[in-house]
Amino acid sequence: MAVIEKLVVCGVGLIGGSFALALRQAGVARRIVGIGRSEASLARAVALGVIDEATNDWSRALDGADFVLLAPPVGQMDAVMAAMAPHLAAGTIVTDAGSTKRDIIEAVYRHLGAHLASVVPAHPIAGAEKSGVESAFASLYAGRKVVVTPLPENEPAAVLRVREVWEVCGAQIHEMPPQEHDRVFAAVSHLPHLLAFGLVHDLAGRANADQLFNFAAGGFRDFTRIAGSHPEMWRDICLANRQALLAELDQYLAELAYLRALLLSGDSERLEQLFDEARTARNTWAEQFSGPPDPTFPSE
Repeated sequence: MAVIEKLVVCGVGLIGGSFALALRQAGVARRIVGIGRSEASLARAVALGVIDEATNDWSRALDGADFVLLAPPVGQMDAVMAAMAPHLAAGTIVTDAGSTKRDIIEAVYRHLGAHLASVVPAHPIAGAEKSGVESAFASLYAGRKVVVTPLPENEPAAVLRVREVWEVCGAQIHEMPPQEHDRVFAAVSHLPHLLAFGLVHDLAGRANADQLFNFAAGGFRDFTRIAGSHPEMWRDICLANRQALLAELDQYLAELAYLRALLLSGDSERLEQLFDEARTARNTWAEQFSGPPDPTFPSE
């Protein structure tokens, strides 16, 4: 793969920092510049060797840049694109790591309309409960899926370049239309996070919360693990994809109503049948899942 002479990473946290480390380790990024909101975080990224230099000036960051990763919380994407637009040179490849795509693509058309040939949206399906550049590691994307959602205006060479860069990080590349992406991840990622946050919040607000948490064990830990994820990030994701998420929540509420009816009627046969069907589906998925074990507990 052709070397990236100057890589710009906006949002040098777990996702952006791991991307930078993966490309540095692979020897394909000669110079890495970080840009973001927190000067302290950027200084830490420099000290850790994740990036070579830091700036809060888009003009300086994009001067001579040939590849840009946008990895701030999705709620900041619109403002980020508005700020970078006046300084983005023709031909600079831009991609993102956002967990939603409709809102990000709308921002692309709003602010980067002159650069549609080279702005290729994407979503790495990897993460961890702990955020921040201190948690970044080069192998985060090894064996993980990255969904690329090309725009009709994208040049094929730009799409290929984005695919190649993620492949260098160790990722498995898939392409998907943006609308389908948001529907799929509302079901398998955004809804589980919403439910985990909701359950923990419910129990924490009860008068006997201390007693409940004192007796919580493996089942509670497994179900609620993702409630330890970054609140700002998941606030932005849930709001950005709220239409698809509301549809999935309504579907789940219908399932809960059915479960309630089975409990109310004492229908042991149908309850066991439901559990057995769910267990079979879950175990089949687990056996087919090709991702490597990840001690950081990935949170997409």
